[in-house]
Amino acid sequence: MAFLRSLFATKQIIRRSLTTETSTPKGFLAVYVGENLKKKRFLVPVYYLNKPSFQALLRKAEEEFGFDHPTGGLSLPCDEAFFFTVTSEIR
Repeated sequence: MAFLRSLFATKQIIRRSLTTETSTPKGFLAVYVGENLKKKRFLVPVYYLNKPSFQALLRKAEEEFGFDHPTGGLSLPCDEAFFFTVTSEIR
């Protein structure tokens, strides 16, 4: 039951953009998660940048992509399930 509450809270914090809108609200960072052609855009709070588990994802992205991100935004090399796991632990 606690897992479901945590997942629900994470979904509230991570605002997935359902449109092609490129604007990002103040205090959030747009990241792209998933396989190459199936990447989805998520908005995460900027305070995630200070969290060790999110920093590990950023290091992994740097190793895989360097500073050349094919989507034009920050791509994280993981699937959605792993992304939700990491972000739910931050909460």
